[in-house]
Amino acid sequence: MITRLAVLFCTLTLAACARTQPVDTVESLVANPGRLKEVMQQCHSNHVKMGDPECNAASEAFRRRFTGNAQLEAAPKP
Repeated sequence: MITRLAVLFCTLTLAACARTQPVDTVESLVANPGRLKEVMQQCHSNHVKMGDPECNAASEAFRRRFTGNAQLEAAPKP
């Protein structure tokens, strides 16, 4: 019984510590180019530590700053 409680406690503790959302949002990174540059460098040097959500947000923010607010559209069919 005690072993099951210990396993349950450890599982719940690890689940509570999981980082599910990026710290910086795309909008906050677009508004703060210094922070965007810092996050991009950290993602480049250690992607595993930063994680996919954070690096994806930085990548999208970089794309938005580069292309502006224009939405990408498919080319019209002839």
